[in-house]
Amino acid sequence: MKIYKFGGTSLGSPKRMHNVVEIIASDALSKVVVLSAIKGTTDLLYKVAAHHKTGNTHICHNLLDDLETFYADYIKNLYSSAGRKENAVAYLTSCKNDIRKLIKSSYSIASENEMVSKGEIISTYLFHLLLNEKELNGSLLPALEFMNLDENREPDMRYIYKGVMKEIQLDTLKGKNIHVTQGFICVNHKGKIDNLGRGGSDYTASLIGASIGAEEIQIWSDIDGIHNNDPRDVFNTRPISLLTFDEAAELAYFGAKILHPSTILPAKKYDIPVKLKSTLNPEAEGTLINRVKSDTPCVVKAVAAKDGITAIKIRSSRMLMAYGFLRKVFEIFEKYKTPIDMITTSEVAVSLTIDNPEHLDEIVSELAYFGETEVDKEQSIICMVGNRIMEETGVVYRIFNALEDIPVRMISYGGSKNNISVLVKSADRKQALNALHNRLFLGGN
Repeated sequence: MKIYKFGGTSLGSPKRMHNVVEIIASDALSKVVVLSAIKGTTDLLYKVAAHHKTGNTHICHNLLDDLETFYADYIKNLYSSAGRKENAVAYLTSCKNDIRKLIKSSYSIASENEMVSKGEIISTYLFHLLLNEKELNGSLLPALEFMNLDENREPDMRYIYKGVMKEIQLDTLKGKNIHVTQGFICVNHKGKIDNLGRGGSDYTASLIGASIGAEEIQIWSDIDGIHNNDPRDVFNTRPISLLTFDEAAELAYFGAKILHPSTILPAKKYDIPVKLKSTLNPEAEGTLINRVKSDTPCVVKAVAAKDGITAIKIRSSRMLMAYGFLRKVFEIFEKYKTPIDMITTSEVAVSLTIDNPEHLDEIVSELAYFGETEVDKEQSIICMVGNRIMEETGVVYRIFNALEDIPVRMISYGGSKNNISVLVKSADRKQALNALHNRLFLGGN
C-alpha cells in the first residue's frame, strides 16, 4: 500500500483535482490519499477566526460569503452530474452553517480549530464525490476518528494504526481500494478538534504511512522535489534526486518549504521511503528520501534559508569558570516554551537564536538578571546540508570564501554531521544564497 498526499495548490482548480484523480488511478494498488484544504481556504478560515476573536462578526459573514462564491464556481466546473453538484452544494452549505453557529458563540481556540478544520473536510468530500462520479472504488476515512494526540501533543501511533487499519479492512471487504482522508486536522487529548500546524498534511501522511508500514509515502505539490537552493531567490537551481532522512530533516527544518519539518521523523523511525513529486509535472523524477546515502560528488547537497530569526546575546563575567550557567539560561526558554535554533558560547558570553518572538520581552527581561543582553532582529539562518560535510576537507574554506563580502553574525558547525549553519542579516539573505550557489554548485570564484 502507498500513501499519497496532495497539497492545496494541487487541488487549486477543478482541472487540477481531476489531474489528481488521474494520478492515483494510474495503478490498481490499494492506497490512502491524504488531502489538504483547497488553496486559499485555510487562510480565509483563519481570517474568519481572527475577526471572530475581535468581535467583527459582520466581516466574518462577508468572508464566508466570499468562500461560498468561490466554491459555487469550483463545484459548477468540477462535476458532470447535476446530482453530484447538488450534493456538493448542500454539503458546503451545511459546513458554512456550522461555522456561522460558531461565530454566534464566544471565541475560543477550540472554536477556531473547528472552523479551520472545515477546509480539509470540504476538500475530501468533494474529492470523494468526484471518485464516485468516475466510478472509482473510493471511501472516506474521517481523520478525526483516528488521528489523536496525547497530552504532550505527540501522535498516538497505536490509536492511529488501529483506526486506519480497521477502516481499510472494512473498505477492502467492500471492494474499495482508494481510501481518502484529511491531512492537518486531528483530535487532542481533551477530545477537542485540533491540528498539526501549517503544512501538517505532510505529517499526517507520514504518520499514517509509518503506522501501517506502507511501501512508500508520496508527497505531491507544485514543485518537482527539493531543490539545491531556494528557486524563489536563486536562478538555475535543480531538484535533488536522492537525500537521506537526516539530510531531508535538516533542509525541512531550515527552510525547504516543500516539506513539513516533522514529516521525516515517523518515516525514518519505521524506514518508510518518502517520494516528493509534482502534480504539474508528474513525469519528473522528483526527490527520493530514504536511509541510503547517494554517491554524488557534491559534498554540500543543498542550501536553505530560515527567516524570521531573532538573535540574543548574553554577556556575563559570571560565566567564567562557572558551571550551571547555561542550564539556568535554558530554563528561561523552557519556561516560555520557546525552542532554540542555534547556539555559540565563549568564556563570558553565549549567543543563541529563536524563531518564535512571542515571549521575547519576557525572556529578555529574565535574562537581564544574568548579565548584559543584546537582541538582533530580522536575521536569517543559512544552512548548508550534506552527509559528507564533516568527512571532506576544504568545505569550510569554500563556504566562507563565498561569504567573504557578507557579515556573518553566528556560525554553527559540529552540532550535526550533516549541517553547517551561519546567521546573517535578512537583508543579506539573497546575496548569501546566490554567492553560495555560485561557489558550491556552479564552480564560481
